[in-house]
Amino acid sequence: MSEHKIELYPSRQFKQQARAALADGELRHSLRGAMDFLMAKRLSAFDDPAELDALRALGEAIRQRCLSRLPDLLEQLEARLSANGVQVHWAETADEANRIIHGLVEARSGRLMVKGKSMVSEEIELNHYLEARGVAAVESDMGEYIVQLAGEKPTHIIMPAIHKTKADIARLFHDKLPGTPYTEDVDELIQIGRGALRRLYLDADVGLSGVNFAVAETGTLCLVENEGNGRMCTTVPDLHIAITGIEKVVEKLADVPPLYSLLTRSAIGQPITTYFNMISGPRRAGEKDGPREVHLVLLDNGRSQAYADAQLRKTLQCIRCGACMNHCPVYARIGGHAYGTTYPGPIGEIISPHLLGLENTRDLPTASSLCGACGEVCPVKIPIPEMLMRLREESQRPAGEAVSHPLRGQGAAASAAERLAWKGWRQVHASPRLYRWFGWGATRLRKLALGGQLGWTQNHAPLTPAPKTLHEMVREREARRGGGERP
Repeated sequence: MSEHKIELYPSRQFKQQARAALADGELRHSLRGAMDFLMAKRLSAFDDPAELDALRALGEAIRQRCLSRLPDLLEQLEARLSANGVQVHWAETADEANRIIHGLVEARSGRLMVKGKSMVSEEIELNHYLEARGVAAVESDMGEYIVQLAGEKPTHIIMPAIHKTKADIARLFHDKLPGTPYTEDVDELIQIGRGALRRLYLDADVGLSGVNFAVAETGTLCLVENEGNGRMCTTVPDLHIAITGIEKVVEKLADVPPLYSLLTRSAIGQPITTYFNMISGPRRAGEKDGPREVHLVLLDNGRSQAYADAQLRKTLQCIRCGACMNHCPVYARIGGHAYGTTYPGPIGEIISPHLLGLENTRDLPTASSLCGACGEVCPVKIPIPEMLMRLREESQRPAGEAVSHPLRGQGAAASAAERLAWKGWRQVHASPRLYRWFGWGATRLRKLALGGQLGWTQNHAPLTPAPKTLHEMVREREARRGGGERP
């Protein structure tokens, strides 16, 4: 379906892509309006600060407890699912996951897969892998369907087509769906999309979905959605394949409601989604619907690297709500495509280096102002700024330096010239004599300094002193009133 050619590691061009996004006025306008709307919705959904604090603390505790027992829980999940009739497959890499899924489809001579929303399938670029082998993979989530028709990647993990206007979608449907009249009526556009997808559920050989939570206690796959397409994908075709990262497992069914409440309210400000699917096995004797086979693919793809480090393990607490993106001043200005990765924004900046290696994502940990908004709104309290600082350190660490848990691509951003400059700086500031000589020379040679020094001096207005502190302004005001200065 899509003619889009995927570049292997487009995140290498982050700076150029960010500049292009900043120059797109329409994109920035759309993003600003969307982010403001989502932030307001989240704020209204958590109108009790005490409840929010308690729920976030509970969510963090659940995720950390489950991650601390991850190997055991994964084995328990496999045992429970197998007892329920679900076949479990383990994939260490994206290519291995693609081969497993293609093998399951090929064994049934399948030619059409209809997909519910799955960021992990985007992560492994499953659609393009299958299309290259004669299998059409069609997205049924409306946002995913729109970006697939446009030959693009999602720009947001919850709302893939948030960068599109209704005029964009109207033109897209008119051009790509034969016989479709041009209309900008939102309700009509939704019905057009649904009409194009409806028949696919009946014709599809395979349905594929993601997983929001996998419960080890019961062997249950939980799927959160609003459109009903996920339920269709997982019940109408005879073969259902679910794919998820290994970190999505939780210990008990009782762990799900708090995380579910945090997920829906943090993502789009809803108290609950329209559909919450719980899948524990294939169709049983006497049941009239459901798939005859269910398979689960558990994907590592770099997650074990993050898990091995006690600090970086917190990255895996993520429940994929997208709140960090909605509140990020950088994402709100450049959108998701500039990052060049499946997971954009703050969460992408800390998870993509594990999935793709620091050598291919070295600019992403620095694509942040470190304002802390992402950490403040994270429903499971991932300290994202702390993670970014750690990844910046690892990207500068010499590649040959021995550490307990080396990251793939360690030292990718290291520069010999930069190391030499810092070594000289350290020597100058460690020696009083060198420091005095440096100060003497710098003051006399300052006229030789370059006029434009990167972003620090690229300002047409003259430099002005920093604003005065509140204390200074109070003292000046009282002095003008004749009250004298405070001691």
